[in-house]
Amino acid sequence: SSEEWKKVSDSERKSLGLTLENDGEFWMTFEDWCKNFTDVDICRIVNTSYFSIHKTWEKKMMNGAWTKDSEPLLNRSGGCFDNKETFLQNPQVRTPVFCEVLKILPVSCVTPPSIIPYPALWLQVEDNRSYRLHKLTVQERVATSQYINTRTVFLKRILQQGRYILIPTTYHPGIITKFILRLFTDVPSKLRELKADKPKMTCWSLLCGYPRRVVQIKIHSAEGLQKQDRSGADPYVLIKCENRNVRSPVQHNVTSPVFNTQVIFYKKNIDSPVIIQVWNSNILCDEFLGQAVLATSPSDPQEQQRLQLRGRGGREAAEMPGHITIKVFSSEDLMEL
Repeated sequence: SSEEWKKVSDSERKSLGLTLENDGEFWMTFEDWCKNFTDVDICRIVNTSYFSIHKTWEKKMMNGAWTKDSEPLLNRSGGCFDNKETFLQNPQVRTPVFCEVLKILPVSCVTPPSIIPYPALWLQVEDNRSYRLHKLTVQERVATSQYINTRTVFLKRILQQGRYILIPTTYHPGIITKFILRLFTDVPSKLRELKADKPKMTCWSLLCGYPRRVVQIKIHSAEGLQKQDRSGADPYVLIKCENRNVRSPVQHNVTSPVFNTQVIFYKKNIDSPVIIQVWNSNILCDEFLGQAVLATSPSDPQEQQRLQLRGRGGREAAEMPGHITIKVFSSEDLMEL
């Protein structure tokens, strides 16, 4: 702020609506602006998209930093995607997408005086992920901005319903600086940096048990499902493990739906099965279309599998129409996935 503002009286400040607060608003001379900036980007408060019901942007903001540590689990400066061994050591910011289509405009700003090339990268992850990502297996890279020598990076994308992790990165690993992340969406959303690597051990763990195996599953698609009406069916998948359930979005009017749903479970009992059920969505009562029961052992094949749907009653229950295509990863190391 300029010293000249102190010459302005309180009454004039009030009439101008001037407040001297740390709210991101600042003043500088035009000459100083030309010395320090090359571009101006204007973010409209009004959402002008023809496809959006909401006409104002919802904004979330988070302050973060790239920090360096010799311990890989504590390092937060892993460099760009090309640095395969360290990339996932960057800050990881989780944001859920609650609706079918969501327009997202993230803006990442490095605090002055650092001017370094950096982007933001979006990964679609498991619908129930609450801990940091340690290995890329079934996750999808859905968007990334360019590496450019500028203090601000803009990225606008349309995302489907699901859970995403935004990873702000520098180009080279080991660079230490701060950043600001702003997320503009057409519906309310959330930003949360993932800091824990695995479930926390507490005193309750001695009584209730602590996870012994991590299981990661991607339900790609189903085919040959039984028709429920003239248009086909409105299927969704329900994935169960121990006392936790994850449900996918409904796919309408199809008997061979593509789900692309990802889930992750931390199992306390390694013998507990994972049950993947396919249901048909109805207004009054959903109808069971079949299920697959998985043992999820680390020795299981990691390539894509096509499984026959069966009725209730275990892995040897009677066959039902349809197959489901999945990919499974599991490990005794809770920080492998």
